[in-house]
Amino acid sequence: MTCSRSRRGNSWKHYLANERRVIRVTDLRLPLEHTPEQLTTAVLQRLQLAPAELQSLHIHKRSSDARKKSALQFVYSLDLELADEAAVLARFAGDTHIKPTPDMAYEFVARARTTGADLLRPVVVGFGPAGIFAALILAQAGFRPLVLERGRKVRERTKDTWDLWRKHYLHPESNVQFGEGGAGTFSDGKLYSQIRDPRHLGRKVLTEFVRAGASKEILYVNRPHIGTFRLVSMVEKMRGEIETLGGEIRFEARVADLRIEDGHVRGVVLTSGVEIRADHVVLALGHSARDTFAMLHRRGVFMEAKPFAVGFRIEHPQALIDQARYGKSAGHPLLGAADYKLVHHAANGRDVYSFCMCPGGQVVAATSEPGCVVTNGMSQYSRAERNANAGLVVNVSPVDFGGEGPLAGIEFQRRWERRAFEIAGGNYNAPGQRVGDFLAGRPGERLGEVVPSYQPGVTPTDLATVLPDYAIAAIREAIPAFDKQIHRFAMADAVLTGVETRTSSPLRITRGADFQSLNVKGLYPAGEGAGYAGGILSAGVDGIEVAEAVSSAIVRTP
Repeated sequence: MTCSRSRRGNSWKHYLANERRVIRVTDLRLPLEHTPEQLTTAVLQRLQLAPAELQSLHIHKRSSDARKKSALQFVYSLDLELADEAAVLARFAGDTHIKPTPDMAYEFVARARTTGADLLRPVVVGFGPAGIFAALILAQAGFRPLVLERGRKVRERTKDTWDLWRKHYLHPESNVQFGEGGAGTFSDGKLYSQIRDPRHLGRKVLTEFVRAGASKEILYVNRPHIGTFRLVSMVEKMRGEIETLGGEIRFEARVADLRIEDGHVRGVVLTSGVEIRADHVVLALGHSARDTFAMLHRRGVFMEAKPFAVGFRIEHPQALIDQARYGKSAGHPLLGAADYKLVHHAANGRDVYSFCMCPGGQVVAATSEPGCVVTNGMSQYSRAERNANAGLVVNVSPVDFGGEGPLAGIEFQRRWERRAFEIAGGNYNAPGQRVGDFLAGRPGERLGEVVPSYQPGVTPTDLATVLPDYAIAAIREAIPAFDKQIHRFAMADAVLTGVETRTSSPLRITRGADFQSLNVKGLYPAGEGAGYAGGILSAGVDGIEVAEAVSSAIVRTP
């Protein structure tokens, strides 16, 4: 949000623009109820400026500080254009909250050679966030990428997903995990990450999302999100942009094999038998492409098992979380539905933490394989549903998997997903249990005040049998500890639903500094499935970096 001084008075006009921003002021605090004019006054006072010296004000980031529930505050980071920036920087030399603004412009100069018509098109396998941004950057650079997506277009995929949620019927190639937009389409659409981003590639991701229809507020709110329904139309618009720039997206096109010659990828083979020649292949598979991981392993592509986490979804009334986090300010329209982030170090050495917290959302059926139950969480943009939900997950590592090799984590996941399917009735219902029963170690025979949101349904049972004993012990210890941070977190009628196993990829397709596979040249592992991202934003950033590496390699091709 940018504010520009009106020549007719002291009001501010709010808009987004690509203007010069020279000074960034951070940690500027105002009470929850304040006006744009009060924000302006606070800036002038902080910098000791006359009104005429402030030429423009851009909100770079806005977050809330809820540590004192009786006096909630907004915390601003602002980019300013001033009449005399140098004088202000000199006056506040040494002040860590007043600095020159970092350059946030994304620039990539590699372009397709005008004489390169004979070059093979780069292929992108997968059309989730990493694949979308890899294809978009390649298309914007003039390389006309070919995208191969095993699932269906996003609206067809949505209907297929509803078949599982409403009719207990799974489409193995079109579901929460597979199809246009990737797993992030059926999520909260969270757009924040803890990755190092010195080039501000995350800003490029957010800007492209705004161009595709996301709210402009994602550019400045502290923990931006989009919501599932908005993601659907955005993904379609981004597909259209790629196609307009010469790219091509083929749906229901699953890669069944690779062609590798002398340590270099030379193409892919689809399940239909069609072979596509390519010297540069981006693998943006997503974390659930288990059959493709197995094929890559058979072909000798270097990969290794990696840690991830398993656990349950926990649901509370959203009003309970709002009250615990915001006190008397709960329900304020500027605050929206409250979220939380919790960590507990258990006595048995395991870490238990909240994962993918979805305010005002629902728990969703997220399996991609027959005979398995997998949970995940999602929210719409409004976050207006009755319940809050989050994963409560426990770290696991390759030593826990009970097998050898890079695919051992997949078998570990399957073991518990199949157990959840069986104990809940074998019809894609999820096993569930009241928190009170779970903590007391007694089988769950009923549900209580909190109505679980998981569809197609929840079967009350004993969750102690659907995860390893060490995970159960750690979660039982963590819930009362979290209750000390979030009042009534351990309420007896809160609901646990299992199992949450797809928190991240169970393996890494290891790559070198050039973003290529360690032992197959021209093969570029990317995104969450390859073990290099953990959400929409980080996957998009990784897709950009991989696309740049591919572009540079093509330009250097003799």
